Amino acid sequence: MNQALQQLYYLLPPPLRSVATSLRGYHLRWWRYGSAMERLVEDVFKRENWTEEQWSAWRADRMAYLLHRAATRVPYYRSQWESRRRQGDQTSWERLENWPILEKEQVRQAPKSFLADDRSPRKLWPLHTSGTTGTPLRLWQSRATLQSWYALFEARWRRWHGVSIRDRWAILGGQMVTPYKQKRPPFWVWNAAFNQLYMSAHHLAPDLIPHYLDALRKYRITYLLGYTSALHALAQEAIRLGRDDLQMKVVITEAEPIFFHQRSMIRQAFQCPVRETYGTSEKVAAAGECEAGRLHLWPEAGFVETLDGDRPVGSGVPGELVITGLLNDDMPLIRYRVCVIGILAPPRTTCSCGRSLPILESIEGRTDDLLYTPEGRCIGRLDPVFKADMPIREAQIVQEALDCVRVLYVPAAGFTETHEKTIVEHVQARMGKVQVVLEAVSQVPRTANGKFRAVICKIAPPARQKGNMSEALIEPESS
Repeated sequence: MNQALQQLYYLLPPPLRSVATSLRGYHLRWWRYGSAMERLVEDVFKRENWTEEQWSAWRADRMAYLLHRAATRVPYYRSQWESRRRQGDQTSWERLENWPILEKEQVRQAPKSFLADDRSPRKLWPLHTSGTTGTPLRLWQSRATLQSWYALFEARWRRWHGVSIRDRWAILGGQMVTPYKQKRPPFWVWNAAFNQLYMSAHHLAPDLIPHYLDALRKYRITYLLGYTSALHALAQEAIRLGRDDLQMKVVITEAEPIFFHQRSMIRQAFQCPVRETYGTSEKVAAAGECEAGRLHLWPEAGFVETLDGDRPVGSGVPGELVITGLLNDDMPLIRYRVCVIGILAPPRTTCSCGRSLPILESIEGRTDDLLYTPEGRCIGRLDPVFKADMPIREAQIVQEALDCVRVLYVPAAGFTETHEKTIVEHVQARMGKVQVVLEAVSQVPRTANGKFRAVICKIAPPARQKGNMSEALIEPESS
């Protein structure tokens, strides 16, 4: 929504904002779903029982088509391969490992050069994503690509857990559905096209959260999806107020990692399972948590590699995720670095849920969510610093020097100097004798799109030996 339209939208009374949102929603629904949805969802379920051999054959066929199309029809890649040929390089583009790593900045600088020359942007869906930095990224996707993606979404983020797009649900997200300066409810709009209550994650001040809880009850919401931090904030207040009238079928977290204490509190508040998800705005990779508690990758979305720099690392070892998208052959992103650290399970690892989908052991965080010790170790998964029974609403760790970290925290009732000492001790237990500066704040700042970042590293990684990525500290959630 451009700024002029947004200002016009804000002038509408709340009921008309919901009407405008619903009209937009019906347009989105036509692009994303359509009459083929049920057939596509059934196809998704059938593939979940494929053997490894079936997946390998399917992936090989899809990859061969996509690499050929990229090398011959996409200007950015075609010029690269033509230049290599002129220089006498006879390397085959039919092998994925021969393609260079693609950085986000390359896509940002010339997005249309990644669009196949037989496709017009006017006939594709435009997507503008800012990510955590606020730097815009422009993408285009066909209706077929979107429908394939949302069929996966419907099957593995909803129906695995007994809900569907037909149920009444709420999302806590970063869209500015009400003006930021608004201090009275509603902080949400009803989108009739999706049976969706869209709730602003920008207005979750403690004194306003009771209004959100009342809205969940009023609109008869059956399941929740949203930013982990926003869901956690709702859960904290629901427990504090003793609300036991908000039972959901499932709560689905997205966009941010979920820590053990957050999962416990959300489960307690809404009396239902909590399922973690992972996905990229570029629609090149996603994963959903099954009923057995394992994150399953969607092989149809993309082929995932884990690297330390440019060197592949084995399964069970932390590495940067580099992904070749398999859905969008009109704007293919090949060996695309998504700036996330993850751990892949070994091939043929089984899950008690019975599905043959590959398993993502964990998402350790963004590459700029890792902290570094003076000895050169990299530290991830710092959630054990803040235990479930610690009286804080939220906290953020910021590293500004190798020997100094700052902890922003929002204290809750009962917070004392003893808790301050505990935070310092927990940080130093993982990072060594670094200086820990504590700063009480009324709210931890969000990114431009409303996301919460638990850890921010503002320093360049110290020089590390090859393979040192595997030395990242992996803390078990139960610790």
